[in-house]
Amino acid sequence: MLSINKSILTLAFTIMASVLSPLAHAESSTIELPPETAKFKPSSLPGYQLAKQNCMLCHSVDYIMYQPPGQSLDKWTKELFKMRHSYGAPISGLKLRAIAAYLAVTYGSAKKTDEDVIAASKILEQKPGTKIDGTDEVKRLLTDNACFICHAIDRNVVGPSFQSIAAKYKNDPQATDILAKSIQSGGLGKWGEISMPPMNELSYLEAKSLAEFVLKQ
Repeated sequence: MLSINKSILTLAFTIMASVLSPLAHAESSTIELPPETAKFKPSSLPGYQLAKQNCMLCHSVDYIMYQPPGQSLDKWTKELFKMRHSYGAPISGLKLRAIAAYLAVTYGSAKKTDEDVIAASKILEQKPGTKIDGTDEVKRLLTDNACFICHAIDRNVVGPSFQSIAAKYKNDPQATDILAKSIQSGGLGKWGEISMPPMNELSYLEAKSLAEFVLKQ
């Protein structure tokens, strides 16, 4: 009986050694990726330069090539905002819209002359410190940044209503700046124990426009 047990143990150790040996060798191996060869198609749209500056920080241009052909501006915009919300891409909504416009025209079904493409590209031309014109654009920022998941205009949800926030700051001359910075940096304790996550991917211009909209409610 003892000799049989020794044989079994010997076989077991032999199997373990054969399994672990390649693993030990694999740990010391290195993988060298091929150089990046794909490039964005040139365009006069501002989103072209932004795409080169930002997109390749996380993935290759091949990722763009593999997307379904003929996608609309709306589809490209949703895809890019998913990169920010789901994967933490550190880029503002305004830049994402401009990049989406470039991708929709260059790789999708949109045209340079489309009104929404022109609007998405021109919004970057505003000078620092100027307002984002139009309530529709502000509401788009609110939607794109998932603000309505935690807030509503006239009732408390997870966080306070916009009307409650406006009432709290109605007599504060620094309200716009305070609220804009609070939107960017987040916070805890102002409205209870639930924290507001920082939205530091927003530019101050975007945060200020959102603050002004909230304070008008």
